[in-house]
Amino acid sequence: MTKLGISAAMILGVAGVACASDAWAADVMPTKATPPAAALASEPVPCTAFWDFIATNCPLTWQGITVYGTLDVGGGWQSHGAPFDSRFPTGASYYIQKMNRSAMWGLAPNAMQQSSVGIRGKEPIAGDVSFVFAVDAGFNPYSLQLSNGPGSLSANAGIPLNQQSVNGDSSRAGQWFNGVGYVGLSSPSYGTLTVFRQNSLTFDGAINYDPMGVSYAFSPLGFSGITCGVGNTEACRFSTSVKYRIDVGQFRAAALWQFGGYAQNNGSNGAYQVQVGADIPNLANGVLSVDAIYSYVRDVVSLSLGGGSNDAAGMPIAPFLPQTLTATFSDNSSVMLLGKYAVGPLKLYAGYEWIHFAAPSNPQTAFTDIGGHFICDGCAAVNNTDISNTAYGTNGLGNKTLQVMWIGARYAVKENLDVMTGYYHYIQNSFFGTATGGPAPCSDSSRSQCAGTFDGISFAVDWRFAPKWDLYAGVMFTQVTGGLANGYLQRNNVDPTVGLRFRF
Repeated sequence: MTKLGISAAMILGVAGVACASDAWAADVMPTKATPPAAALASEPVPCTAFWDFIATNCPLTWQGITVYGTLDVGGGWQSHGAPFDSRFPTGASYYIQKMNRSAMWGLAPNAMQQSSVGIRGKEPIAGDVSFVFAVDAGFNPYSLQLSNGPGSLSANAGIPLNQQSVNGDSSRAGQWFNGVGYVGLSSPSYGTLTVFRQNSLTFDGAINYDPMGVSYAFSPLGFSGITCGVGNTEACRFSTSVKYRIDVGQFRAAALWQFGGYAQNNGSNGAYQVQVGADIPNLANGVLSVDAIYSYVRDVVSLSLGGGSNDAAGMPIAPFLPQTLTATFSDNSSVMLLGKYAVGPLKLYAGYEWIHFAAPSNPQTAFTDIGGHFICDGCAAVNNTDISNTAYGTNGLGNKTLQVMWIGARYAVKENLDVMTGYYHYIQNSFFGTATGGPAPCSDSSRSQCAGTFDGISFAVDWRFAPKWDLYAGVMFTQVTGGLANGYLQRNNVDPTVGLRFRF
């Protein structure tokens, strides 16, 4: 490996700042030093001093290994919010949720991007083939706790809705690798093949085609994992998977296969995804990018708090009664269509996903989730848990469909100043109609099976005032109606937020 001019102590010191409150290591130079010449002209010069790390674009690289991460802090106000929870990946309830109830000021961590720290590497093997790896973990910058969606749900089990802190399901469940953790081979000629914990193809698609960059505070695609997880957020990442990507000229293709199951820290018993796309240059002086992704996820789990087995009837329980941690299982499939057009400083975005929810292939009666919480059927009186295998019908009857669509734009006012906006709209069908012996089709909020809609609109400004630093401010309005508002204390939320982000 090529030795780069930075000490191992400095790398460990930065990791300590990101993961704990320890001060910088004493042997890290406090004054700026002249960096050494790069080993290759195309390689960035690594940091050699603390000030280089803070004020320049230098990477923290040593012996071919790079420490990378993000620290995102801020504050804001919510018109209908819920108390801060240090376990929940977003920390604050930017997006309207069932427990959101009153106006409040509060901490706003991870508003633009998940705070995280990790290591990655790329080492040439032969020809243009390189060995690659990466592992990282998201955390709350105020509490320094690892992000843990299932943990936030478990902590609120048995608590009435109107007393809960913000909570929700996530593929981040307190693992030390709750972001990604993969190894593989990469080649410009033959593509990239990686294994173990990786983003779903739909997650990659949302990142690339969301005008707000899947921001937690300004994008429903970021706050909620519905889109990236083929309907269920635990499928946004797969811990045991094989992913392959290849570019051929202006065309590209990708495939992902999730093997293993719940015991291997997955939220499902199997999945596959395929993707095709292309970049079309010189189209009205701009570039049009398009992608299409098909997904199937088997026995995927969704964790939520509610009425346990009574949730199958779609009836909410009173908000002052203790709520049950419920695991709902289903087989999900989706088609995602994505488009982006870039011309000069302007980028236009559009996306659509059709998601289908059906009964699970293998109903569960006892289950340990990715956060290590044991959940069993009919255990509400024992440990405030329950399992639902009948939320969706069989043979096409009682199946749920959710359509997600969005448009948006990003404009570079200056090289270091962007303004961005997005509009997001979800449509749920009315399922479990009279053909299944259930209630008649409906469009009010009396049952979760009624037809309903979600709308979100957002605007943000991002100023990159230094190579690794940016200040941002924005606002998102979200609202729910019909069946998507079932059991909610409030129907909408506004979340003006400001923050500071440091990326290294």
